Amino acid sequence: MEFDVDLFVIGGGSGGVRAARIAAAHGARVMLAEEFRMGGTCVIRGCVPKKLYVLAGRFARDFREARGFGWQVGETSHDWNALVSAKEAEITRLEGLYAKGQASAGVTVVKSRAVLEGPHEVRIVDENRVVHARNILLATGGRPNLDHGLPGIEHVVTSDEVFDLKEFPRRILIAGGGYIALEFAGIFRDLGAEVAVIYRGEKPLRGFDVDLRDGLIDAYSKAGIRFLFNDTFIRIEKTAEGLIGHTRAGEKLAADQILFAIGRAPNVEGLGLEKAGVALGKDGAIAVDSASRTNVSHIFAVGDVTNRVNLTPVAIREGHAVADSLFGGATGIVPWQVDHSNIPTAVFTTPELGTVGLTEEDARAAFPVVDLYKTSFRAMKATLSGADDRVMMKLLVNPETDRILGCHILGEGAAEMIQLVGIAVKMGATKRDFDSTMALHPSAAEELVTMRTRTARFERTS
Repeated sequence: MEFDVDLFVIGGGSGGVRAARIAAAHGARVMLAEEFRMGGTCVIRGCVPKKLYVLAGRFARDFREARGFGWQVGETSHDWNALVSAKEAEITRLEGLYAKGQASAGVTVVKSRAVLEGPHEVRIVDENRVVHARNILLATGGRPNLDHGLPGIEHVVTSDEVFDLKEFPRRILIAGGGYIALEFAGIFRDLGAEVAVIYRGEKPLRGFDVDLRDGLIDAYSKAGIRFLFNDTFIRIEKTAEGLIGHTRAGEKLAADQILFAIGRAPNVEGLGLEKAGVALGKDGAIAVDSASRTNVSHIFAVGDVTNRVNLTPVAIREGHAVADSLFGGATGIVPWQVDHSNIPTAVFTTPELGTVGLTEEDARAAFPVVDLYKTSFRAMKATLSGADDRVMMKLLVNPETDRILGCHILGEGAAEMIQLVGIAVKMGATKRDFDSTMALHPSAAEELVTMRTRTARFERTS
């Protein structure tokens, strides 16, 4: 068979554009199709606009707390539409950079939906033509989940739409207990909305360390965010005054907007996987091996569509690994695979959460003995501002090897700190390494190297 391209990438998000650019740099003929906007979820409707909105909300706290430092702050107000416009200008700029990067690398970008027509065939829908590709990379990301059987579900919004609401919601209900739900809860509360979070479980942020979960619940509750645990919506009613969310526990919650953030699903619908023989896993994601290869040897998948670790930097690295491994041999690059262990991550709530390595629960399940070092203190800024902001830091250690198993931080700057701690944990740093590092004073981060007294030792009895 004669091939038109060496690599066809479906999806112009973080993983897809990285793979395309690197493959083209290695001399491959590359075509990429994106049906919406270049940049994918992260740039267009995910982590980038989310972080901008988080920063916008934090100004309200800064205005309040400035008085404690001698500043006289006058009356303030927030213009929601101005924020939306500024956000749109920034992501449009970033989208242009993504497109420019592809063009500079020699990638042919097609603005169209693309679907599989066979093992080597990709149909460009808008042009109704088929491209024959030696290799195919699927990087279509994820999409928000919705409970389509819920009466009134048509009245809710998801994270895809919430950034561009025409009016700021003075009352908002958020369904979900993951990081997306809690980040938006903090955004809207800081911007002045009444916020309630409804979650079917007993505690949000499943999979995160228990002290991070408890610390955030406490901070959010003090900030005026209402939590309704062990409850779900059974009906959404639209009235002349707004929306009413009826819950299984009998609550009737009035709101201007209801946001559903109940998770995301791999974006595989209508992709033509069955025509190419590509298999899905039990979770509905594209099944891949450690090299991101599907059951069809020349078809690969990276990012959220594989439902491995759904983080933008992970998708980028997976895409890079595929491109290097397929086309880097001529320049001496040895095929390589992504190590998905000890990935630092952050939740951009206020206070922030930063985490790397094992949670306390996972560490105690994996090792017979685990040492805990933990501290909690009032943030220095709060001593004059009068706020009740707390910082929590936690190290989990294997006493047999002295290696750091996990680090968890709650408080201002947690994201920045955990990125650097992640380097140490990835290198196999020990508690002794932390203890022998000189503290930087005065800083919150110095507590990571001054926690000398063990808080607890957990010994498994069975």
